[in-house]
Amino acid sequence: MSSSRTKKRLKRLTESGICSTGDASKYADDLRKLAESIMTIENAQKKSRFFKALADEIRLRTLSLLVTREMCVCEIMVALDLTQPTASHHLGILESVGLVKRRKKGKWVFYRLSDPLQVKNVLKLHVQ
Repeated sequence: MSSSRTKKRLKRLTESGICSTGDASKYADDLRKLAESIMTIENAQKKSRFFKALADEIRLRTLSLLVTREMCVCEIMVALDLTQPTASHHLGILESVGLVKRRKKGKWVFYRLSDPLQVKNVLKLHVQ
């Protein structure tokens, strides 16, 4: 938002009596400090990446499979009818946000949940 728009809105806000201060710039600083204390930009970015990782049917189904047990990529491919590049792409996204961990055994790559309780709680969410 432009600086002049912000100043106009703050002026209207202080003149209306909604805020308790007559100093609009101090009030703006207080609001910015409040926002930062509630959630930092860095924390919001991490949470945003986490929720974006969950915002895909394949990734949610993959997590549901991994709730049952550790699986190799080929098992996930067969279960969800995916190509190897597609499965690896989605698993990479889940791994990048810390939802899954992988281990290699020879040529095989196995995936498991990093925090099974966290994933179970996310998958339990009732969405209408």
